[in-house]
Amino acid sequence: MARLGELERAVMDVLWNTPDPVAATRIVEELAREHSPAITTILTVLDRLGRKGFVTRERHGRAYRYCATTSRAELIAGTMLEALGTTSDRRSALVHFAGSVSQEEKALLRELLEDTPANPSNA
Repeated sequence: MARLGELERAVMDVLWNTPDPVAATRIVEELAREHSPAITTILTVLDRLGRKGFVTRERHGRAYRYCATTSRAELIAGTMLEALGTTSDRRSALVHFAGSVSQEEKALLRELLEDTPANPSNA
């Protein structure tokens, strides 16, 4: 899974927080408070995100509007699974992870694991 740079994450945040397709000019307006990017910079970032598979675009008149291809939660889950895939000792990694989450998160994980059928491909 491709990694996101700081400006890419900021652009994705705008897309994730907006339910409808977003014009690049709107992204510039949203980011102006923190980054003050030029429209050409945002268009380059959107093109890069499209090549990485994070963004799709659709034509609206003479311009494009952009949408995220995946939710923030799906991206985070994929990143976590990718990280687990880099070790031969998944148990230790999971032990460290479980030891670092709050009691509420542990309870939620237990609940989710009880409600989720086992995935035979991960066995």
